[in-house]
Amino acid sequence: METRKEPRTGPGKEMLLAMLDNNRAIMVWKLEGLTREEATRPVVASGTSLLGMVKHLAFVERWWFDDFFAGTDVDYPWSEGDPDADFRIEDDETIDDIIALYTKAVERSTAITAEAQLDNLSVRNRNDKRFALRWIVAHMIEETARHAGHADIVRELIDETTGYYPE
Repeated sequence: METRKEPRTGPGKEMLLAMLDNNRAIMVWKLEGLTREEATRPVVASGTSLLGMVKHLAFVERWWFDDFFAGTDVDYPWSEGDPDADFRIEDDETIDDIIALYTKAVERSTAITAEAQLDNLSVRNRNDKRFALRWIVAHMIEETARHAGHADIVRELIDETTGYYPE
């Protein structure tokens, strides 16, 4: 996953998507050089792992852009009885599998946003309210950056590796 240079001027959509792409790239970068055991190791009381955060973000991408905004029916791993299944890495899932899942979700989100304007409203609604793509993109920056901050800490706890941004 590539980072974009963050434009300081220009169209708002370009700036917002560059910020989102940079945070997406950070999430994948935080997995670089880890073994599966390290990437799935829970180092905080909640049981969160780096790989689990990336899997979760893949489904968050699918929910907001594909399902909610575009109106595409999408399958999810969670249920009412297992609401955090998107954070769990199954025995047969590899780092490459999860990165591919995330990359595919991001590619689909990118295609959807390329065809829309920031003021376009979501096909689906929540509590009888539709959301502008601008809100969804801003929310995804917030969501992804939040997990990128978590990933900084989790990675440091795993192997003391620190760093803000992929070179």
